[in-house]
Amino acid sequence: MANEIISYIEMCQREGLSLQRGMNFRVGGTHSVVLMSLRDNAPYEDRLEADGTILIYEGHDEPRTVHTKDPKTIDQPRVTPNGRLTQNGLFEAAAVEYKAGTRHPERVRVYEKIRAGIWSYNGMFHLVDAWMEIVGRRSVFKFRLEAVEGEEDLESPIPLNPEPRRLIPARVKLAVWKRDRGKCILCGATDELHFDHDLPFSLGGTSVTADNVQLLCARHNLSKGARIL
Repeated sequence: MANEIISYIEMCQREGLSLQRGMNFRVGGTHSVVLMSLRDNAPYEDRLEADGTILIYEGHDEPRTVHTKDPKTIDQPRVTPNGRLTQNGLFEAAAVEYKAGTRHPERVRVYEKIRAGIWSYNGMFHLVDAWMEIVGRRSVFKFRLEAVEGEEDLESPIPLNPEPRRLIPARVKLAVWKRDRGKCILCGATDELHFDHDLPFSLGGTSVTADNVQLLCARHNLSKGARIL
């Protein structure tokens, strides 16, 4: 469920692999996974657009080696030295094929690092575009991912016109975590937590302020539904 707070170990168990890299194409043959961060010290410049419904995700650098001591000074790679597509190249190819009408959009699960030890599951996205940008003196990949409602049943067909979904900004999540002391506001539980909208979107609620977001455990979040506490 989107806005679920999850540990790194739980993420790896859910996806069935060690998430050592930020971009993971075609996990289990059903979807892809990316790890994002909007923190000030994040290594890549991810950003949200269109009222939080669009994620612009930055591609990843060359690995640091004895020959590549500062990856931030060279172009992000499309292929490896032996000619195979990198994760950048794989995601780009999927976006190009989608735009050409030869495949459905790639389903992408997005996890966001809020701070050390705290991750948030941002839900399912569709990869719909990819391009290169000049940043400083080098070329970097940019990927456009659209947040969509539902889509957690990977066996179901990909809808042609999915309903868009808005993300809660990282600064709001962090403020709520601190204010609610990492506990469900109703029962004090510290596990299976979710960031929950007090006033739902369907009733005019917003995600841009911590005043409308709270921490609830899974039991209370599910029992609330669209009701206002």
